[in-house]
Amino acid sequence: MPFAAGLPSTLIHLCDQAQRSYNGSMPDLDLTHHFLIAMPAMQEGVFAGTLTYICEHNENGALGLVVNRPISLTLGEMFEQVNIPLNQPGLVKMPVHFGGPVQTERGFVLHDTPGNWESTLHINDKLALTTSRDILNAMGAGKGPRNAIVTLGYAGWDQGQLEHEITENTWLTVPASEHILFDLAAEERLAAAMELLGVSYATLMEDAGHA
Repeated sequence: MPFAAGLPSTLIHLCDQAQRSYNGSMPDLDLTHHFLIAMPAMQEGVFAGTLTYICEHNENGALGLVVNRPISLTLGEMFEQVNIPLNQPGLVKMPVHFGGPVQTERGFVLHDTPGNWESTLHINDKLALTTSRDILNAMGAGKGPRNAIVTLGYAGWDQGQLEHEITENTWLTVPASEHILFDLAAEERLAAAMELLGVSYATLMEDAGHA
């Protein structure tokens, strides 16, 4: 599970992105720092029941991480596998997440308090996505970010693909919340994101079941 230098080459960060507005016209849609909520009708496939955080969205495509699907692997086990000392007892039992179906052998760290890591995508002034091994070294030594979600794999969309899926009512979108990302347990995040829209996910599931 390499933490290699460089983000996926298909997604190059652009400094001058379009103004963010999920209510804007589709060609100018920028869902960076938004949640994608899988519609209940998506009952099969890897994204069924998922909440995905979009780290970057521009004319080249989109990159996101599923943030509500922990796997059996813990951070303690991951650090042992990559031969990095983990001297922070509070992190040992922290779950690693399934981040998406692309490059599932590769590690990604979504975190706050951006630092000077070797390979980091700055999402905004508070959050960043890092793929280089140095952030794990820092976390193991107690010098890492205050909050982090570690995933294996990511979710990626080609140019125009995410926009098309939204027009097909595959996803609901809502501006993301750091509270939901870092303060809530993984199993609570999807319902909390729905509440940002004023919708109960349980009610939506029930309605879908009667459709």
